[in-house]
Amino acid sequence: MPTSPCIMLVDPVHFHVDYVINPWMQPSVWAENPALYRARARSSFESLRTALSGCGARVEVIEGVEGLPDMVFPANAAVVLDGRALVARFACPERQGEEAVFFRALQTFAAGGLLREVSMLPERCFQEGAGDAIWDRGRALFWAGHGQRSTLAGIRALADFFGRPIVPLELATPQFYHLDTCFCPLSGGEILYYPPAFSAASLAAIHAHVAPAQRLEATREDAAAFCVNAVNIGRDIVMAQPPAHVRSMLEERGYAVHGVDLSPFILSGGGAYCMTLRLDRQSEGLLF
Repeated sequence: MPTSPCIMLVDPVHFHVDYVINPWMQPSVWAENPALYRARARSSFESLRTALSGCGARVEVIEGVEGLPDMVFPANAAVVLDGRALVARFACPERQGEEAVFFRALQTFAAGGLLREVSMLPERCFQEGAGDAIWDRGRALFWAGHGQRSTLAGIRALADFFGRPIVPLELATPQFYHLDTCFCPLSGGEILYYPPAFSAASLAAIHAHVAPAQRLEATREDAAAFCVNAVNIGRDIVMAQPPAHVRSMLEERGYAVHGVDLSPFILSGGGAYCMTLRLDRQSEGLLF
């Protein structure tokens, strides 16, 4: 019998925006009313948890750590496949303290039987987790972003650890600093993506692997709303509140779109996928 998808979230009690490591971050807006934004972040987090649970996911919430506000984006914590987790190394000093915290958290899941191995990338081998290494079950490969945060050396380390095919995709702009901000494989075989985020060579690689009918192009408005940064579970897609274009495009393909107000987290440059880490992803089995 299939089991429910298991997704890790990080409690937002220590979330705030007070530095800038990507072009979306707005500490000046947060500073206008921190108490209000903390309350909104809590409400948004609970709405996301409810939406994921409503789509059949088992949600595991771990505690955040004071001084590490971006822990609420655990997509960057690790790459997980077939019970094996490779913990990230962060390029930005502001996030490097998360590495040891996530390593310990994933070891706890291993002790409970959910994972069977937890390893760590070598020091200064930058690869920022599932946000830059997205498993495509239908094509049996990783799509791996590089050029902004993660490096080609990090991609080589992924290949050595998992022994799976990898398609490197160079990210061409600071605005789309992780692959999950601009690229989302879907259970029906489609790819939702924002073409201007990629180099010409990377677009050619996408076109070589994905048929034209399966390429769903997001608009600038869709991407800026962090709707490409989505969580796909079967025929359900959880995302930040979507513009009409992306909602209709996905609904025409038979997906149920669940919009969640994630505006406090978008102030830090993250959406629904950024806020999740799938712990039970398998290279074989159901496409959810």
